[in-house]
Amino acid sequence: MRWANPHTKRRTSLSQSHQTEEAAQEWLDALHTSAARGIDPTAATQTLAEYGNTHMTLALRGLEPKTTDPYLAGWRLRVVPALGHLPVTMVTNGAVDRTTYAWIADGEGRSTVKNTLAVLVRVMEQAVRDGLITANPARIRGWQRQYQLAEDELDDPRALALRNWAALQELAAALVARSHEQYTGWGDVVTFSACTAARIGEVSGVRVKDIDTRNWIWILRRQTTPSPGGLADKNTKGKTARRVPLIEEIRPMVAQRLLTLRDKPDARLFTGPRGGRITTAVLRDATHWDEVVNSLGYEHLRRHDLRHTGLTWMADAGVPLHVLRLIAGHGSLHTTQRYLHPDLQAVMNAGRTFSNHLTPSPGLPPPSPGMSATRRRL
Repeated sequence: MRWANPHTKRRTSLSQSHQTEEAAQEWLDALHTSAARGIDPTAATQTLAEYGNTHMTLALRGLEPKTTDPYLAGWRLRVVPALGHLPVTMVTNGAVDRTTYAWIADGEGRSTVKNTLAVLVRVMEQAVRDGLITANPARIRGWQRQYQLAEDELDDPRALALRNWAALQELAAALVARSHEQYTGWGDVVTFSACTAARIGEVSGVRVKDIDTRNWIWILRRQTTPSPGGLADKNTKGKTARRVPLIEEIRPMVAQRLLTLRDKPDARLFTGPRGGRITTAVLRDATHWDEVVNSLGYEHLRRHDLRHTGLTWMADAGVPLHVLRLIAGHGSLHTTQRYLHPDLQAVMNAGRTFSNHLTPSPGLPPPSPGMSATRRRL
């Protein structure tokens, strides 16, 4: 596409590749339409980040300040890192759909995703008004159903948690086998995440100095998250450090990593094969996560469910609720209580305990004569 700039009189050109002649012609027609409306064709090549930052005030007009702040946070922390590099005209419904489900898989809350999508919808609606695109690709449906599925599955902890240690080891080995050059670090990341009930971003943030080998405690201080300009280490989700026990099953692996990183207290304990920071998306792509979990029969298993696995195992092992809350970093006991899913054996044991409490043992003396009738019946 070539045209003359009416101000400078210089000829400018713009090119873009398409898979079919029909798609190329559609692109040319869109530029002709934009030019006829007085829109600079170069606007079509602006990235989403550039376009949104330029027109954000117009896109958010009419909103109250209390709504604007979470919208802008969603734009800055999620939309720009995930889609900001794409030209406005290349932001498709499929791209938005896949990105939204990635946010959900990363453990983002329903309101967070809603606010993030809302600001993206407004920016893309402005692009429609500007004539850059003909339909708003950010208007997607069905994503909230994923939260309903997760809430339904919480009644059955085995739906979101791996069964046992053997299942975890099987998953880790399968992921390593599918990775490039069979990088064993991916298996260590998955095992460490499940055994500490930590998010993948928190595992990425572990430094050598955070590990207390005398008491085998991990001082969880930071997490790796997407941010403008790339990945960044930030405070934990709860903004406070917390102590997480390192169980015996993972101590040899942690000790070996500490040995190779001795005298490097600020070194990361877990990295990608080239030393890069790890995210849930990186783990997914590098290990062909979706294909592996499907082949093992865990169709709905997400990376975040490794955290659910750890918390469920700890709850089933009898870790007290208030201690589990501190390990998880939950803001309220209500959130932690979701993980208290007693299995069948635990329920049977509870029944026996209750029965033993009500039925006096043969070796115990009978109730004293002075005890009330009510207490004698109990």
